[in-house]
Amino acid sequence: MTDSTAKKYPDRATRRRRSDGERSRTAILREAAQLATVEGIGGLSIGRLADAVGMSKSGLFAHFGSKQELQLATMETASEIFVEHVLEPALRAPTAIERLRALAANYLRYIEAALFPGGCFFASVASEMDTHPGPVRDVAIGFMERWLALLATTVREAQAEGAIDPGREPEQLAFEIEACLLLSNALFVIRPDLAPTDRARHALERLFAAAALPEADSGR
Repeated sequence: MTDSTAKKYPDRATRRRRSDGERSRTAILREAAQLATVEGIGGLSIGRLADAVGMSKSGLFAHFGSKQELQLATMETASEIFVEHVLEPALRAPTAIERLRALAANYLRYIEAALFPGGCFFASVASEMDTHPGPVRDVAIGFMERWLALLATTVREAQAEGAIDPGREPEQLAFEIEACLLLSNALFVIRPDLAPTDRARHALERLFAAAALPEADSGR
């Protein structure tokens, strides 16, 4: 990932400096994110969350001033979870093709870990809010667009390294990778077993093999 791309996601060093009050707020938001993937981000309100976490509405108002503020804060927390489980481990890979493979593999592990009962948080929210204009939709769609852009950028970097055929269109390959990931997520939510993610791994391996230069593929 390039430095400019990384800056679009939360900085964990900054997150570590939270006060006890902020950590309490984060715990509430993690519960809110769980709830949102089951009942929908549109149904997430201070009253509903207060019931779920056993707090008073007035207590939650100390953290969030409105339903929309709660929704947006929940999405920020879900983004941080995605960064922690999917993006950050991939950044440690030394080459672009390894980063690309790691991004896809980490996403599948993120699904299998069942961190959210409704599957990938942003896939859930983007699907729910796609026809509901407003700040919540904008954040969800923006996250998905950045994720696709990151995949495409990593493909370009792998092409520059000679690991992927330069004739392959990066955006198309990113689209095909994301198609595998999203379908595995949807099927895993319906029936939480490993068959969908295993099928996605097989499909992704074929994609990467087809996209690789012959010498890069044989030397791997």
